[in-house]
Amino acid sequence: MCGIAGAVFPESKPERIDRGALRALLERLAHRGPDDKGFLVHGPRGVEEGRDPPDSVVASLVLLHRRLSIIDLSERGHQPMRTRDGACAVVYNGEIYNHVELRKELEGRGRRFESASDTEVLLQAWLEWGEDALPRLVGMFAFALLDRSARRLVLARDPFGIKPLYTTEWRGGLTFASEIPALLALEGVSRRVNPARLVDYLSSGLTDQGDETLFAAIRQVPAGHLVSVSLDAPLDPVVRRFFALEIREAPRVSRAEAASRIRERFLENVRLHMRSDVPLGAALSGGIDSSSIVMAMRRVGGADVDLHAFSYIASDPAVSEERWVDVVGDAAKARVHKVHAGPEELARDLDSLIRVQGEPFGSTSMYAQHAVFRRAREAGIKVMLDGQGADELLAGYTPSAAVRVASLARRLRLVAAVRLLREASRLPGRAGTVGDAFRRALPPWVKRAARALRRRRKDRALDEHWFRERGAWPPRLVASVGKDGLRGHLRELISETSLPMLLRYEDRNSMAHSIESRVPFLTPSLVSSVLELPEDYILGADGTSKAVFRDAMRGIVPDAILDRRDKIGFATPEASWLSALRPWVEAVLSSDAARRVRALDLAAVRREWNALALGEARFDFRFWRWINVVRWAEVFDVSFD
Repeated sequence: MCGIAGAVFPESKPERIDRGALRALLERLAHRGPDDKGFLVHGPRGVEEGRDPPDSVVASLVLLHRRLSIIDLSERGHQPMRTRDGACAVVYNGEIYNHVELRKELEGRGRRFESASDTEVLLQAWLEWGEDALPRLVGMFAFALLDRSARRLVLARDPFGIKPLYTTEWRGGLTFASEIPALLALEGVSRRVNPARLVDYLSSGLTDQGDETLFAAIRQVPAGHLVSVSLDAPLDPVVRRFFALEIREAPRVSRAEAASRIRERFLENVRLHMRSDVPLGAALSGGIDSSSIVMAMRRVGGADVDLHAFSYIASDPAVSEERWVDVVGDAAKARVHKVHAGPEELARDLDSLIRVQGEPFGSTSMYAQHAVFRRAREAGIKVMLDGQGADELLAGYTPSAAVRVASLARRLRLVAAVRLLREASRLPGRAGTVGDAFRRALPPWVKRAARALRRRRKDRALDEHWFRERGAWPPRLVASVGKDGLRGHLRELISETSLPMLLRYEDRNSMAHSIESRVPFLTPSLVSSVLELPEDYILGADGTSKAVFRDAMRGIVPDAILDRRDKIGFATPEASWLSALRPWVEAVLSSDAARRVRALDLAAVRREWNALALGEARFDFRFWRWINVVRWAEVFDVSFD
């Protein structure tokens, strides 16, 4: 819902900061909060606060905020927000969906409130419970909270990392912000690339895991962690995890009972996520996840809800889901806004999209998502619900079937493994399941040897010498499924690989248009409830993904949607787009900016691109990653020295 930033310096050595630096932080985050802004400064002269920073401040602590007003639109929701005695102050980005229930509980404990905002609930909850407040929060959040009694600033990020928070060292202190470009606006912040993360991205498309970024000097607060920053020694922060996604197998219940529980939790999540004082809508792809959200919004909200849905419609019939969008739109009696985007628009807007994202991204589908949020803003929508996280949680991706087959084989359940393999291989787009399952079922020593061979395999487009000089070769490989089988694989997707990237894309694309995107599949209670189920409830014996969730939504979502066996996803016709943009691509790859990206072997890059253009090579996503890195490096003046 907002953008936050700030800095903390040793109280014994307060720093003089001119207005330009403070305004640069606020202005770089203006899209995240166009409705209001504010600052709070602690320094030798005491506390200063207001909306526009003064010409110069001497500060040991600075808190900055840009507000997107969603809950309690009045002045009482202004931030930074502090207690009457000034002992605590907070800047906060996100939504606490159970703020109504928490408020009642806190009032029962004697706490008094001056606003209806969830920000004040967060502040009072911290005063009441301290760090123990964090597991009580149902929502998405990133915040910086000054606790003067403990002489510390606390930075915290929600369990799944839905809301972002980055840090870097600056002028002898620690500076933080909701987005990387805000930190890069500060003079002196290094733009040197992180070679280890760069090779991860170029070789496998992986970004956003852990605390590193593609900028060596900038880190992110990991999901489900808090960072305790001493007011006396801010460059020695203490990082602690407050949430870990654990796998516990619950006592087995019938699949019907499991579906009933999942249905109840999901509908409650949607109800909570619809709490808003401004108009809201939903992203609708036509798949099971987004369709379930739209239909649940209608069921929970009733006939009086003015339900808007926004859908990207691909021009290529092979990846278009327009027919399914129409099925759901009609069933939900929703106003469906259809969005179209093409390669020319991508080329025109790419640099703008890169500035929005801050780091490279995986595919051109990010542009389609960007266009959907732009259309929603044009329609006056300020809050959107989205199905992010469902594929990771409910085995929606193609490799999940192979993981399940391998898990069954390792436990010598060979009949079940063969049946699942046969059925899954017949599903649309699952032709590679047999080979993938075989690889995953191999003994550990064979897989270790195979990984070693893959590391030695040369990617001619990468300058191996450049990476070796910087200790970043060979590329790290994404960990494969371990002893926890399918559920371990899903946990890995949620915590380490797929979801962290997708949540970054979602947050930046939505906030670029001053829209808050909410993801009702991602609450600890729902995620834990699914991951404690038997694996065959998540991925059916016939290879059907999201099996128990399909059962849960029966009677709410049209059967035509729930019976779908294909998997398209939020896809753009990437290969045809790049083919249509051939002159533009060749200009990018032969530009001065490309020559400054020393991590790439440009001669090899151009040879592979020419082979693709002539039909002598198959498309893969490396082509997009080369283009993206070149433009990213130019836009942010990235250093490769």
